[in-house]
Amino acid sequence: MIRQTSLLVTVDVGGTLGATEGAGLATRLAELSPLPAERARAVMRAGLHTRPALTDELVADVCKELEIPREAFPHELAPAPFRLFPGTVEALCRLSSVATVVTLSNVTCVDSDTDGLRELLSPWVSDYFPSCRIGHTKPDPRAFQSVIDHCGIVADRVVHIGDDWTCDIVGAVESGIKPVWVSRRRRIPDESFVIDHAVLVATDLAAAAEHIEHLTDGSDA
Repeated sequence: MIRQTSLLVTVDVGGTLGATEGAGLATRLAELSPLPAERARAVMRAGLHTRPALTDELVADVCKELEIPREAFPHELAPAPFRLFPGTVEALCRLSSVATVVTLSNVTCVDSDTDGLRELLSPWVSDYFPSCRIGHTKPDPRAFQSVIDHCGIVADRVVHIGDDWTCDIVGAVESGIKPVWVSRRRRIPDESFVIDHAVLVATDLAAAAEHIEHLTDGSDA
């Protein structure tokens, strides 16, 4: 539990801290499904990503929802290697000097590799909250609230950093949390949303860390 006077920073993993080398289970299933990619991802967020283990019943349900044959479900199941983006460690070091930092990610139990992340991100990241552990996926406010409750802090002392507009930014706003969108130089999807909800925009994690340093020292971000 962290002190109420401190700041908690929750950080997305894939696309924000780094990327996997090769396709994980969710990506492979999305490629197999005839559904539009965004619809396939939503289906998996609603079920596959919230479960701590694969069961025959879960696999059958996922295949049915994704409209793929049961026998097509991948059998070689292991986390894809994860590589940090350049500058991630330095940015996390800066963040951890002004806040408690934890991860909050949408990930299947197969693709989740908390031990591997701990080796990469310690001592700057204090805890890890994959959706398959907490039972909820972003943008569901319950995902953010699970972390808030676990850490014993209030929402207005939390900042979330992520690269997915819907899951990370809209989800954070709907949860009462200040968001920082890692754009990687992409176009802002909704300019009015940025203005209305004071969304901070950063090209990368280093720029996001600078925003949060400004927040903690009272400067304008």
